[in-house]
Amino acid sequence: MKTNSIHGELKADGLRFAIVVSRFNSFITERLLAGALDALARTGAASGQIDVVRVPGSFEIPIAAKKLAESGQYNAVICIGCILRGETTHYDYVCSEAARGIQLAQMDTGVPMAFCVLTCDTLEQAIDRAGLKGGNKGFEAGLAAVEMASLTRKISAAKLPRKSAPAPRRKRK
Repeated sequence: MKTNSIHGELKADGLRFAIVVSRFNSFITERLLAGALDALARTGAASGQIDVVRVPGSFEIPIAAKKLAESGQYNAVICIGCILRGETTHYDYVCSEAARGIQLAQMDTGVPMAFCVLTCDTLEQAIDRAGLKGGNKGFEAGLAAVEMASLTRKISAAKLPRKSAPAPRRKRK
């Protein structure tokens, strides 16, 4: 059986990106931002195709990301933050709501959002994911944003065959 295959490419030509970065834990988020910018540059994005927006913390990322997506100016948004576990349940609420908010913003707007909000138990874990042992998750998010922006553009432009809806069932008397 032959199937249609649509996939994104790692080419940023003609695409625009917004990056929302939390200032909280900036020691980590600045490294993640550098990784995301590196990925965008390596895939062909010029600085004029990228806007960086800074927010106070990870909890504020979703509203900024949604507003940017709703503007119609961006093909993808990269969301960067770092939440470190503390002694209270505050960590759990912020992690959960940041993730949920970003997902809702993505679903509501149809604009892909690359999730790069680290949720770590320790600073050492965060450092490892921001460029040391675990690579740079910002770089990975940058690549994901390019691929998804490319994919959604292709899907929107594709002349996909529409499947007809099944006929409604009739109730038996």
